[in-house]
Amino acid sequence: MRTCVRSVAYPEYIREKARSMRVNDRMTLDEISERLAIPKTTVWSWIKNLPLAPPGRALQTPKRTAARLRAAKANSERAAALRLDAYNQGWGEFDELVDMPGFRDFICMYIGEGYKRSRNTVSISNSDPRVMSLADGWLRRLADKEPKYSVQYHADQDLDYLQRFWGFRFCVEPEQIKMQRKSNSNQLAGRTWRSKWGVLQIAVHDTYLRSRLQAWIDRVTEGWLDSAHGV
Repeated sequence: MRTCVRSVAYPEYIREKARSMRVNDRMTLDEISERLAIPKTTVWSWIKNLPLAPPGRALQTPKRTAARLRAAKANSERAAALRLDAYNQGWGEFDELVDMPGFRDFICMYIGEGYKRSRNTVSISNSDPRVMSLADGWLRRLADKEPKYSVQYHADQDLDYLQRFWGFRFCVEPEQIKMQRKSNSNQLAGRTWRSKWGVLQIAVHDTYLRSRLQAWIDRVTEGWLDSAHGV
């Protein structure tokens, strides 16, 4: 007498586990069957058409792609919330900071000279050592990270001198000052003026400082608008 074997319906997560073991872990049919305690014929029906992912690289399935997109969206929203918190912090602390000598000067200077196209970097460039001393002092005071220095120079300038000059000014080793040759540095004919010490850039890669700085800029410019309208 022939015995009728009833087929077993396995949960979907078991099927996905088997497929992942094949694609990502590159396991054999026998290994998957033994690990999951499932007949090889059943496992084979699940994995027979699956290509193996290259070593160290998982195959992108629709589920994985959707999960990756959800994770990226969640990370983006979390980062945006942190930037907003930093902006609100900056808005609230402005009234205390603005009473400190030089703070408003620094903000006004950044409005005119600072780099504003990145939400992750605070950066300012100028050739005047006095201007950059003010910028360096406030960036060191406000940022959690150390500033980075670079100098744009002309082809006929002394690089060692420039590095020593700015290094001494800001108490950093000269070799910490990166040098960048100006793109028009060979166009010297007829030039009647140049920056004696090159053009120094001070940069801090600090997303939350940039958000706070934006709040300070908004507070200062808001005051300008009020003044212009006689408020």
